[in-house]
Amino acid sequence: MQIEWPQTVYVEIGCEKYAFGREMIERFEGKGAKLIEVGDHNNIPEMRAQPNAAFPKMKRAVVLGIRKSLVHRKNNKTSDFLVPYTSSGCTAMCLYCYLVCTYFKCAYLRIFVNRRLMMEKLKRAVQKHPGSVFEIGSNSDLVLENAYTGSLEWTIREFADVREARLTLPTKFGMAAPLLGLPHGGNVTIRMSLNPEEIIRRVELKTSPLDERISAVNKLYLAGYDVGILIAPIILLDGYQTMYERLLQTMAEKLLPQIKEHLLLELIYMTYGTVTKQINSEAFPNAEQLYDERIMAHCGRSRYGYTQGVKVEASRFFTAMISRYLPEARIAYIV
Repeated sequence: MQIEWPQTVYVEIGCEKYAFGREMIERFEGKGAKLIEVGDHNNIPEMRAQPNAAFPKMKRAVVLGIRKSLVHRKNNKTSDFLVPYTSSGCTAMCLYCYLVCTYFKCAYLRIFVNRRLMMEKLKRAVQKHPGSVFEIGSNSDLVLENAYTGSLEWTIREFADVREARLTLPTKFGMAAPLLGLPHGGNVTIRMSLNPEEIIRRVELKTSPLDERISAVNKLYLAGYDVGILIAPIILLDGYQTMYERLLQTMAEKLLPQIKEHLLLELIYMTYGTVTKQINSEAFPNAEQLYDERIMAHCGRSRYGYTQGVKVEASRFFTAMISRYLPEARIAYIV
């Protein structure tokens, strides 16, 4: 998959004081981007003033900024801490995008130039919490970001000698080639998010196709990385049983046997933000409709989720299909 270089890059005042900031400014200039100076990466008036219908156009812009909050938050799933890291937002346009619930239509890719400060804090946290797992990709897709910045490659090299902790990150992208030859130290877990090809094509817009994602998992494993798989988000469209059974068949056929022997699966049902629903209605009026009032209800003030009975029935289906096609796999959780 080829990335699209932005035509417009907003640069927060002060980015030029960081060596990495200067490097990124030069890189984007070299790709022909128009640079616009802004006072605050979180408050760009001309972007905030755009209508919801301009969301796809806004996603083609990139922002360079300085991350202010570096607080690590405790987590209770596949990591011990969530780490604010080198980017937030994304250039993809998944119709359920969770980041839209936080950033609204300004969920474009922000790249943070003070990465050295983040790494230093991360290494101090390892000393304070040895044996922990740190999730560095909860606010962005670091494999995608790496195609612009090289920051994931830099991170893996910087962390290679750390033996007391692990890094983990999810991705929907198959651009694994830059990571394969790195001295990663065996302390990085890359978890690939998979969905049926029909859902990727219709819902996860501008992400890697299924075959590229599975191929990347195999290559990363052979390069010595720990790998995992998320079936996420599970979207219960009409006929979902056929689509997801086909996905599990494909996984059984194309994943390396060594991976299947130790595979840990995370299954996560889609929640759908009310803000996301509103933006989609204006930005993607002809796209797949993800809100289904027959099987969804409010699950909090600003989100819809599948009703409990629907999830129980679907979970029985997924458990049975995983047992049939991937009997060696373990399910970490279904939520």
